[in-house]
Amino acid sequence: MTSVEFLASFITTGELQGLRIGSTLDEVDRAFRHPFVDVVGDEGEWLRRDYGLVEFAFNPGPEWVMATASVQLHRLASDDGLARAWAQSMGVEFPLYTSWEEVRDALSRTGGVPELKVTDQGGFLQYRAASSNVSILVVDGEDEERGYRVGNGDVWSLELWAPFRAS
Repeated sequence: MTSVEFLASFITTGELQGLRIGSTLDEVDRAFRHPFVDVVGDEGEWLRRDYGLVEFAFNPGPEWVMATASVQLHRLASDDGLARAWAQSMGVEFPLYTSWEEVRDALSRTGGVPELKVTDQGGFLQYRAASSNVSILVVDGEDEERGYRVGNGDVWSLELWAPFRAS
C-alpha cells in the first residue's frame, strides 16, 4: 500500500490499521509493530503513545481505550530515518512531503469518500470529514517552502477524533 492510499483509507473509513475510537491498548499493540514512547498523566488520567509518525491518546477505564489518533506527516520533513523505520516496521513507505493534491487525487479514485468541510485555521486549511471523524491540516502559506519543514499545499497532519455527543 502506498502512503497516499494509506491516508485516503484513513480519511474515508476513520480507521487506522483497523483501529477506531474506542479500540483498546492491546488492539493497538497488535496493529503497530514499531518502537514507541508512552507518556502517562500525573494521576493516570490519560496516556499518550507516540510512534514517531503516529500518536494515540487513551482514556483510562478497565482498559485504556483510544480517544484520538493522529498521523504527524510534518515530522518526516526533518527526519528521513523516521520514514525508513516506518516502512520497515509497518510496510508503508512515506515520502518526506505529502501534498494535499496527491491525497485528493487518491481520494478521487476511492469509493465512499466523505464530504470535506474546509475552514481557515490561520496558516493552515482544515478539511474535516464528519462521517469518518477525520480532520486534515494542510499548510496554507505561499511563503512556506519545503525544506526541514513541509511547504505550502503539503499535509501537516491528520487526526481521528471522537464525535461530540450531546447529553
